Amino acid sequence: MRAYLDFEKPIADLEGKIQELRQSGGEAGVSVDEEIERLQGKVDDLLGDAYAKLTRWQKVQVARHAARPKLSDYISHLVDDFTPLAGDRAFGEDQAIIGGPARFRGRSVVVLGHEKGADTASRVAHNFGMASPEGYRKAIRLMELAERFDLPVMTIVDTPGAYPGRGAEERGQAEAIASCTEKALGLGSPIVASVVGEGGSGGAVAIAAANAVIMLEHAVYSVISPEGCASILWKDAHARGENKAPEAAEAMKISAQDLLSLGVIETVVPEPLGGAHRDPTLAIERLGDAIETAIAEFDGLDADAIRLRRREKFLRIGRAGLA
Repeated sequence: MRAYLDFEKPIADLEGKIQELRQSGGEAGVSVDEEIERLQGKVDDLLGDAYAKLTRWQKVQVARHAARPKLSDYISHLVDDFTPLAGDRAFGEDQAIIGGPARFRGRSVVVLGHEKGADTASRVAHNFGMASPEGYRKAIRLMELAERFDLPVMTIVDTPGAYPGRGAEERGQAEAIASCTEKALGLGSPIVASVVGEGGSGGAVAIAAANAVIMLEHAVYSVISPEGCASILWKDAHARGENKAPEAAEAMKISAQDLLSLGVIETVVPEPLGGAHRDPTLAIERLGDAIETAIAEFDGLDADAIRLRRREKFLRIGRAGLA
């Protein structure tokens, strides 16, 4: 059963009719192919129209769609010989961040990212992609491994933010995020980060301080969630700030298109009609092509050149912000 977003109600109604026709046509032995084709054409037109003019708040809803591809999907479709490594060698294992060495289109890489989970049990197990300090310390381990063996790092970013629980704070959440960000910024191996859903707060930046940042067309990337922003700026406590969240999303400029124009990211990858959740395989392949192109740009560069290019990228962002 497909889950529909609020703005997709007309599409849901039409697809419901298509499903009814398929069932009734099969039972009665009557051909309804022409009517189904006509309705499917209307569905495609509605999808194209709706997704061409999404508001930033609607993009947030799409980015959070439960059926959107997860890290595990990208790993299973894009890489071979993936060997997950566990633990931070200090406290324990965090299932919100998964990573390890793998083969990506003929080259050895280290891949890591946030795993949200695909159903209730896996979402709880992975803490909805909200990492604790040990997750970020594991990410540091993996980046150091990549640097030691001169391997590119692929990160998949999809988190509402780092876990804000008491235990995480007691174990040094802020320090772990800062150290992970510092490691990414100074790494001698190239890092290509892909924001595929939510890129929330420092929890996202910690593994997205990269040489190149790619975003799927309807992903979002921001310093705080729209609800969190609304609750701070407007003291909007209703439903965690959802009254003012759409206004906050517009003001924050959190879409891939906004961030491309601001120079924060390098590439926007077009999603299939109706979003990545409607055709995950195609979305994953398109992202893989973009990652392959981005990594290839650093072939032949030594560690100092890679660090310099990353430094220049972030200095450009800072200068643009002051302009």
